[in-house]
Amino acid sequence: MESLKGTVTKLKIVQFSQQPLVYFQLAGTNCLIAAHSLNFLADVENGMKILVLGKRNARGQLIIAKYAVLGKTKLMNDFQTYQTAS
Repeated sequence: MESLKGTVTKLKIVQFSQQPLVYFQLAGTNCLIAAHSLNFLADVENGMKILVLGKRNARGQLIIAKYAVLGKTKLMNDFQTYQTAS
């Protein structure tokens, strides 16, 4: 397992299915997440700092097994914005 820390860029959904496949770049490394990808999309947006743990595939992409958001998640920020607007 390899860990990597950095800022999320180029976040996009590669494959729509029951369990979507999400692509993003982290510190210049191409990353993919399928397990917990819906939670990942609720927690992370471009520009957020995260820490990930995963394995490299044959193409050199990092396949994410676990992730942690450093600071507030996207959902927390949205909820806070909603509370202050009311």
